[in-house]
Amino acid sequence: MLLDELLAEQRILIMGILNVTPDSFSDGGLYIDLDKAVAHGASLEADGADIIDVGGTSTKPYSEPAPVEEEIKRVIPVIKKLSQRVSIPISIDTTRAAVANRAIEAGAVIVNDISALRLDPALGSLVADADLPIILMHMQGTPQTMQINPHYDDVMGEIIDFLSDSINLAVSKGIGRENIIIDPGIGFGKTTGHNLTIIKELARLNSLELPILIGASRKAFIGEVLEKKEPAQRDIGSLAVAAVSVMNGASIVRVHDVKQSVEIVRMAEAIRNRHLIMHDETRLNKIFK
Repeated sequence: MLLDELLAEQRILIMGILNVTPDSFSDGGLYIDLDKAVAHGASLEADGADIIDVGGTSTKPYSEPAPVEEEIKRVIPVIKKLSQRVSIPISIDTTRAAVANRAIEAGAVIVNDISALRLDPALGSLVADADLPIILMHMQGTPQTMQINPHYDDVMGEIIDFLSDSINLAVSKGIGRENIIIDPGIGFGKTTGHNLTIIKELARLNSLELPILIGASRKAFIGEVLEKKEPAQRDIGSLAVAAVSVMNGASIVRVHDVKQSVEIVRMAEAIRNRHLIMHDETRLNKIFK
């Protein structure tokens, strides 16, 4: 099922993370083996993911990007094999047109660009020609510089202005507005306070009238708030952020722990949409019988 069909169902989507890198902040090195990566991608689908996001270069703070040929070498075999095994859309997490082009040929149907088309001028035209969805994310600086004293006078207002300009750039490249998803970039050039403000004020992004993606899973601000040094210890905090994000307007949540996130998101979604599930006596009887 393609992303537009999923979004048409008007339910919150779960994007499962599949990093095929040796140095990603949470799961670097776990899935660099092809068979392990594909097996993990299949398990993400089995656990309830709607999308699998495959990335081949770390974007953690101060990280240097992998050479383009190395990024291609990491992601293309995984996408090619995984696309034959799963029925859900595969996203390629890249800023590079060369990588995106090969990934699309291999079976990817979404491009997730943390640079919002700023790092590779050719990427916009490629996505437009392929007529595929693109995720445009806000980032202050680059992964190498973004956490060096990030500053905002109005963090959410400045993100909205940035994303508005990014949308206009994408449209100027020929990308249909209906193919654009926006991401405020949790952890990308933000302090813990900035990240908390973004989650709290997320509804302000609705002014752009586009689907909103939140990728906060296991990030450092959760560890700072909860005093959890290891990323793998931050899953409960990540679930809390996912629930609040859904309540405040997120359309897609990008997560490591898909299985638990599905239940959290479905519950938050029911509350947000005021589904009167408990008024269905038949359902009640089945649940409590």
